[in-house]
Amino acid sequence: MHHNLVLFTTITVALLTAFTGGFIARKLGLPTLVGYLLAGMAIGPFTPGFVGEIDYISQLAEMGVIFMMFGVGLHFSLKDLWAVRRIAIPGALFQMLFATGLGLALTQLWGWSVNSGLVLGLAISIASTVVLLRGLMDNGLLSTQHGQVAIGWLVLEDLATVAILVLLPTLFGSTTGPIWQSALLVVGKTAVFVALMLFVGAKLMPWLLTRIAYTRSRELFILAVVALALGTAFGAAELFGVSLALGAFLAGVVVGESDVSHQVGAELLPFREIFAVLFFVSVGMLVNPAALIENIWQVAALTGLIVFGKAFVTLLLGFVIPASLRTVLVVAAGLSQIGEFSFIVGQAGVALGVLTPDQYGLILAGALFSIVLNPLMFKALPPVEKWIQGKPWLRRLLERSVTVPPLVKDGLTGHVVVVGYGRVGKHIVTVLERLQVPYLIVEQDASKASDFRKSGLPTLLGDAANSEILTHAELDQASALVVTVPDETVTELVVITARALAPNLPIIVRAATTTGLQRLAHHGARYVIHPEMEGGLEIVRHMLLLLGYPVGQVQQYIDAVRRDAYETSVNTTEELHFLDQLVAAVRGMEIVWRAIPGGSQLIGRTLAQANLRANVGASVIAVVRNQQMNANPESNTVLAEGDIVGLIGEPSQVAAAEHFINSHPEGGS
Repeated sequence: MHHNLVLFTTITVALLTAFTGGFIARKLGLPTLVGYLLAGMAIGPFTPGFVGEIDYISQLAEMGVIFMMFGVGLHFSLKDLWAVRRIAIPGALFQMLFATGLGLALTQLWGWSVNSGLVLGLAISIASTVVLLRGLMDNGLLSTQHGQVAIGWLVLEDLATVAILVLLPTLFGSTTGPIWQSALLVVGKTAVFVALMLFVGAKLMPWLLTRIAYTRSRELFILAVVALALGTAFGAAELFGVSLALGAFLAGVVVGESDVSHQVGAELLPFREIFAVLFFVSVGMLVNPAALIENIWQVAALTGLIVFGKAFVTLLLGFVIPASLRTVLVVAAGLSQIGEFSFIVGQAGVALGVLTPDQYGLILAGALFSIVLNPLMFKALPPVEKWIQGKPWLRRLLERSVTVPPLVKDGLTGHVVVVGYGRVGKHIVTVLERLQVPYLIVEQDASKASDFRKSGLPTLLGDAANSEILTHAELDQASALVVTVPDETVTELVVITARALAPNLPIIVRAATTTGLQRLAHHGARYVIHPEMEGGLEIVRHMLLLLGYPVGQVQQYIDAVRRDAYETSVNTTEELHFLDQLVAAVRGMEIVWRAIPGGSQLIGRTLAQANLRANVGASVIAVVRNQQMNANPESNTVLAEGDIVGLIGEPSQVAAAEHFINSHPEGGS
């Protein structure tokens, strides 16, 4: 390949391979992370075919680490962590300690050095944020107290990872003086950097981003965000000798406290996702599949330790930490895997010469298999909880807190599921609350969902289009599904999933385009609302009424347009028929609707006794009672107070009929 195109070719092939691997993984029901790792192995130096330039892609992977750590800091919430501190802080610290010890003990059986075993133990003690969040979302647990404890637990692990990355070079690097002096120097530099970020950066960065936001230049704002993330990480490494990861994390924490934090997160997301993919691909490129096959028993033992050993340690901690049984089980299932931060720690070990590439490959293999098995751990939660509940002595030991409220979906029936809580969704929920109809909101914005839960709104947090969250919304027991999100692609995916889960469920959605309207109807949406078309129909309705056309027939025409799937051209037999009726009606005949007031002489009389046709010349063509229309009523129909009668006739006849209806018996008025 041409020398000048080496970087371009490597990035292109890496992304194409990652896309293919991620797509296949999703189709198989696996996290996309598995596909990215396998894609890296496919273009690595240990497999036939194209070989990517590992040096180039590794530098891009460093940017992936920076963006991931910046994202972690951006969403870091000390308040949320403090809320679950009694469980998360001791649980995370002891679980990491025990997991590191188990990893070290296992490697001693294999004949590894203490240093390499310690790095492996540290690597497997840290769970993947990406995998945990996906598991909680797919199982409807993210918006529960159990999920919040698991997230707080993981935040502690993330913070511990930052400390590990700071201290690893000191502990295992080449130093000339005593190790305590090197450690003290590193801690001192780190403290100075942290202080500068918290006291200077906390004022400067938000001020700068706010001023740039006022320029209304999106590209300038994006450039500022990327420059802050990369620049802070680079400055931390060059000026203070601390890791890129710590610099990026603190930059995220500082920016996360600003008024533009949500916009920063939205603009940074594409960069974080793309460079994170390249990071996972670079990890896969370092793995030698042949070496893994040769050490298959070590791979199996390490995977067992990650999946079952870490879960068992968490269950043991349940005997001492103040958590409910369900919370302990959810945390045990969610953290029985490793991922991106384990790779970062492992790569640091390789860079320091503590781990060999083959030893690092074992960490990757353990991550790969633990991620694949993690969904099965969540599926095992109900039978395991049921088994423990059947052992009273064991349940009493593990149930060390007050009973946690059940999941929000428990016991729901006849409810309306509302996907998206924007302006339209909020209005729908307001109406449902007024009518005392049960409902469930599905919202993918974590901050919004948190606010909803605090306000007492039943909410499931998750992306209804890209996860299994709808399986936890009890659609088969729901009375309707309303999708208010403006994105047609998202709506289409939700409709397809919902129709597969509940074939007979009425689905109401909104469409942004006429082609989208047709697709949504094809996929099973019963009612598709086109806001722009509805506005147009309302204009047509008012125009026809102002021109003097009868309200009843105008409404029939509008309904005919809707039944014809919002076709704006007047080309169907039904629409032409109603337009002809409108023309005929305006040529001297009129239809009006009038309610029968209290004291009217018509109350208690049949249509035959009233004989409006003979008395005033107008005819009754319909009677509406209790919101039910009786078109062309029989002559023996008895009229009652509050009935709405449809009258047809010439204007003078209709006016006489109105006077007749409003008159009291024996000529009173």
